[in-house]
Amino acid sequence: MTQTYQAQVYVTLRPSVLDPAGTAVQSGLTQLGFTGVDRLRIGKYIELTIEADDEASASQQIDAMCDRLLANTTIENYRFDLHVVNPNTSEAVSA
Repeated sequence: MTQTYQAQVYVTLRPSVLDPAGTAVQSGLTQLGFTGVDRLRIGKYIELTIEADDEASASQQIDAMCDRLLANTTIENYRFDLHVVNPNTSEAVSA
């Protein structure tokens, strides 16, 4: 029997990669008076649901999705959180 899982995927630039968008946002914040902000980086957040036989299978599939499409692994790192979706409420619940 398959189970539905919800994943939150976080994609960030590797520390060695320049982040011009982050630099621009940090500059804008400084101009607005937020002077305590340091080393701002911009990333991506992706949320998806997937059906799989078990958590290990869901995790493997999401890892493959990130490697092949969701993240450019040459310049980006990724991590994800995985939660079972409660079939009665369609809400993710922590394991």
